[in-house]
Amino acid sequence: MKIKTCAWGLAIAALMAASYAFAPQPRADAQQNKQQGGGQDQKKSQQQKQQPQKPQQKEDEATIKLGTKLVNVLFSVQDKQNRYLNDLKQEDVQILENGQPQDIFTFKRELDLPLTMAILVDVSGSERFTLPQLKDAGGRFVESIVHTGKDTVAVLKFEGEATVMQELTSNPKRVRKALDEIAFVAPPPVSIYGGATPPINGGSRQGTTAIWDAVIATSTDMLAKEPGRKTIILLTDGVDTSSRMKLDEAINEALRSEVVIYSIGIGDPGMDGINEGALKKLSESTGGRPIFPKNSRDLDKAFAQLEQDLRQQYLLAYEPKNEATDGGFRKLEIRVVNKNVKDLKIRHRKGYYAPQG
Repeated sequence: MKIKTCAWGLAIAALMAASYAFAPQPRADAQQNKQQGGGQDQKKSQQQKQQPQKPQQKEDEATIKLGTKLVNVLFSVQDKQNRYLNDLKQEDVQILENGQPQDIFTFKRELDLPLTMAILVDVSGSERFTLPQLKDAGGRFVESIVHTGKDTVAVLKFEGEATVMQELTSNPKRVRKALDEIAFVAPPPVSIYGGATPPINGGSRQGTTAIWDAVIATSTDMLAKEPGRKTIILLTDGVDTSSRMKLDEAINEALRSEVVIYSIGIGDPGMDGINEGALKKLSESTGGRPIFPKNSRDLDKAFAQLEQDLRQQYLLAYEPKNEATDGGFRKLEIRVVNKNVKDLKIRHRKGYYAPQG
């Protein structure tokens, strides 16, 4: 507000100076006759033109209220036949924070919001025989959904530690190349740690599976400061064997980074099976969804479902009535009202952390 006021004052001063510079100047004899009176009148006139600026500044400052940070929530709605509701209006939706209704500031259907996505691929032994199909289906998914020059995608592989194969890029060919280069490597002896590309969360044990550590590292180190929709596509069986962090900690870090996690649960049937419970909790808590293909042939269908979800979303924003900056967790709930539809499935993140300080 002060910048705007100062700029207006400078504009007036410049205009006055220009008017005076180009105005006809009085003759010397006339100037002598009015040397005192004219000079005093001119000073009074200039003071009168300048004085009103101060009250205007106070008035402008009083009309502007600096509020807290807006909370943005992406969500999608499906009926019991899994059809998306695409005709919702602002009056059809209610957002609650810790059970208290909030006033919606912005509401719109978001079909083409820029997407920032990290594809996180499990390369542990349990994915050895499904890895070729995962990479191929993932490549087709990227080519289908990514808008060159707008969306960005990164590729990471993980077992005991997560390694960046491709930094965020808007080039689908680079993403496909990174996926093609992912390969299963038999665990080396315990004393050998290698790889030209440094891990982004070093210290985990190589040859094991650290899913939660990989999710946390990707959320905090890669996606947290990125704009737009931030999404992790997690390809794994959900069986974690060596993470230093817990599942709940991975969820909390994803929420702090405003990252939505979609899980495709698939692995070698001859191993430990799929940990559906863990993947459901991870995805649903962050506003995503878990998908469990029955076999590798269903992978394309799984990625098609993800693409639908990502392109069938609404965005709402509100200014929290609770203005405390205590860093506490705030639970979110979205309800659809004014619609005579039952058994709706509403996907959104289950909460957020308030600012600290």
